Amino acid sequence: MYPIVRFIKEMVVFARASKLALGEVHHSSHICWPWDVDPWMELNNGRTLTLYDLGRIPMAKRSGMVAAVRANRWGMAVAGASVRYRRRVKAFDRFALSGVILGWDARFFYFQQSMWKGGEATSSILLRMAITDQNGLVPPAQVAQAIGWAETSPELPDYARQWITAEAARPWPPVV
Repeated sequence: MYPIVRFIKEMVVFARASKLALGEVHHSSHICWPWDVDPWMELNNGRTLTLYDLGRIPMAKRSGMVAAVRANRWGMAVAGASVRYRRRVKAFDRFALSGVILGWDARFFYFQQSMWKGGEATSSILLRMAITDQNGLVPPAQVAQAIGWAETSPELPDYARQWITAEAARPWPPVV
């Protein structure tokens, strides 16, 4: 079940936060509750993705992306993600999320987020976000213009470009 109360809390906490410029980092604080854990009393990997949502949506709002999406009746959808898990987060641990919008290409926006506990990174996610309308994908340059950003993206980091290339090489539909 989606943690709607936590989502509302995040939106309230950041309702009056300063606007984020492209490339600025969004930070938020969280607690790993008992309903977030798996049978080993560690943060469940599926819940980790949901918690990244709770950091990404306020970040997108602060950047102006949510306002542009609403004004144009567009939608937002995660179109791919790669997660690295490195340290455990256990029940009742406090942790922080950090995230940044890296830029875009002809189809997607790219976000980098990380989870931190006690000064150590516990996990990190690189993901692409699609903005959609009734005809399919909305060109990111059009979205950037609606937000008030330059139509040309900042250069994406090498690791993001390599990930994009690797994702393009994966067969679709999947071969099982």
